[in-house]
Amino acid sequence: MKIRSNGIDLEVDDSGQDPAGPVRPVVLLIMGLGMQLVAWPAQFVQALVDAGYRVIRHDNRDVGLSHHFDALGKPHLLWQGLKYKLGWRPRAPYSLADMATDSLGVLDALGIEKAHVLGVSMGGMIAQRMALAAPERVLSLSSVMSTSGAKGLGQARPAVTRVLLSRPRGRDPQAVLNHYVRLFKAIGSPGFPTPDQDLRERILLGIQRGYYPVGTLRQMLAIMADQTRAAQLRRITLPTLVLHGKADPLLPFAHGEDTARRITGARLVGIEGMGHDLPPGVVALLLAALIPHLKAADVGGPSASEAQTQTHAPSHVSNQSPSP
Repeated sequence: MKIRSNGIDLEVDDSGQDPAGPVRPVVLLIMGLGMQLVAWPAQFVQALVDAGYRVIRHDNRDVGLSHHFDALGKPHLLWQGLKYKLGWRPRAPYSLADMATDSLGVLDALGIEKAHVLGVSMGGMIAQRMALAAPERVLSLSSVMSTSGAKGLGQARPAVTRVLLSRPRGRDPQAVLNHYVRLFKAIGSPGFPTPDQDLRERILLGIQRGYYPVGTLRQMLAIMADQTRAAQLRRITLPTLVLHGKADPLLPFAHGEDTARRITGARLVGIEGMGHDLPPGVVALLLAALIPHLKAADVGGPSASEAQTQTHAPSHVSNQSPSP
């Protein structure tokens, strides 16, 4: 369904409330760079619904079925990227703060006062911006395979960067599909490989639903231009969970460590074999840490320490306190 938020139309999926049941706390899911709401695995969404939550997903601006900023034109990414490497602030058509306002507008349009907010990759950055802009609206923060945006952290592997900055070898659907298969294999979880057929089906769903690569370029500029967030994260005092793969080839584990270190009281969970994707094995491990975190933040739920005590992490999941 379409809703009006921050002056634009956004596509939203809402699992809803059971009229005959108790009011469900809300979990707002925010996807990453160029990704649509359908990229959230059904297993992940259903597990949250089964745990008693109302789950809301939306296409961010400039992707999928949400508003496309055609009038802003195609950005010169190489030039803006050079400015970024030289320490200058790239000129972005909009900001991650604007995208956080979009997400808050989704809650407003649905009449929701507060929500648990969870974002992956760029979505984690937007979630952090939401927590900074409107902490009174956020029950808890979950930042997954994301970053503080601080300078000097580990960079993506060169092979990943090459694929990320490359273009499909043609404009036909098969060429586009093959391009994204190469990308997702490059950033995928080595400990939890996705079968080729499953990967192709998931990618094809997004391509057929709303392929709009120029929007991804504008989102990428918004990420590069967001250069003050790291220093501001110390202001966040909300219950915060940072989940990050120890084998992430795009945003190495140091990004998760730095994010958790900057947010007071944040809990860091590192997952062995997890890259920069959400295959079924990874989803199960994320949920094992996430659901107790949400429950602990709910009114009347167990304390954070009780929730952690009740959670027994598998051997490839490490619960860590960020070092000072």
